[in-house]
Formats: sequence, structure tokens, C-alpha cells
Amino acid sequence: MAMMTSRRAATQLKAPTTRRERVALVVRATVSLTSGVPDVDKRNTMNLILAAGAGLPVTTLALGYGYSFVPPSAKGVSGGQAAKDALGNDIRIGDWLKTHLPGDRSLSQGLKGDPTYLIVTADGSLEKYGLNAVCTHLGCVVPWVAYNNEGKVVRGPAPLSLALAHVSVEEGGTVTFSTWGETDFRTDMEPWWA
Repeated sequence: MAMMTSRRAATQLKAPTTRRERVALVVRATVSLTSGVPDVDKRNTMNLILAAGAGLPVTTLALGYGYSFVPPSAKGVSGGQAAKDALGNDIRIGDWLKTHLPGDRSLSQGLKGDPTYLIVTADGSLEKYGLNAVCTHLGCVVPWVAYNNEGKVVRGPAPLSLALAHVSVEEGGTVTFSTWGETDFRTDMEPWWA
């Protein structure tokens, strides 16, 4: 009985033997293959939709990544960037002078995030300039052995004086730095850092 069932199945699975049956099979296969392929206009439209759909998130991510390289601006400060202490807080003139005696040179965060010395004068006020503490020789923070008290180079190996920044106090008491573009008072030359 099992033999008989398999013979029936074998006869049903045989390939079409007549020409008409073969042609009908080929025509059905051809029709089903070509009906799923879109024409050129549909393909162009789909490509445009795909490019727009992928372009928006990629552009958003690229702009966000690029924006991370833009330094933060000084908010609410006119004409300068707020000086920051070691913890990243804005330096207030009253608080600073309470803890820093005359003749004191202490590091703060200055323009472009560079370490900058704030100098307290003999009369207990802030000097009108700050000194960028990055050495002009190898880029280390200066140990003062090659510079005088104004940041002018007095001996090697440093080739240039320290860069200057204007120091001012805003209305709220915030100490700010701004770019020094005038003649360097120590050398009577144009500033090399501008």
C-alpha cells in the first residue's frame, strides 16, 4: 500500500509533457518575475526618499559633532571672557582680593582656557593685564626663572615674552580677560600672539 501511494505522488510530480503545458509554465514564470520590478521613475523616487530620510539624521549628527568643537562664549559679559578659578567658577574681585595678598600671582583660566596669572599689585588691586602662563619655549607652565615680574623674557631658553591679556572688572564684580592687541609695553613691539 505504501508503494502505491508513492507511485501516485511520483506521477503527480512529473514535469509537464506536452508543449502547451510547458509554454503555460514559462509564461507564468515570466509574468511573476517582471511584475515586481519598478520602472525608472519609481526607482528614482525611492532613491530620493531614501537619501532624504538618511540625510536628515546624518546631517543632524554631523552638525552636533561639529558644534562640540566651538568653544563656549562668555555669556552676559561684554567684551571679554570671564576668568575662572581652579574649580571653574567665575572669579569675583571681592572674593579674590580677600584670599590673595599684594604681590600674589595666582593661576586662573584665561582666554581659550589657557592658564593665566592674575597679579595683585602692591596697593591690593588687580593689575590691568594678565600673563598667559604657557612658556614660549616648550609650552609648559612657567616657573618664573626665565621671566621678570611683567612676563618679559630675561634669559633663555624661552625665545619670547609671555602673552598678555587685558584684565577688567565687570559691573557684577566678575573679573574678565580680553585679547591684547596693542603694542607690547615691555618690548615696544607688536604682540606676537595676536
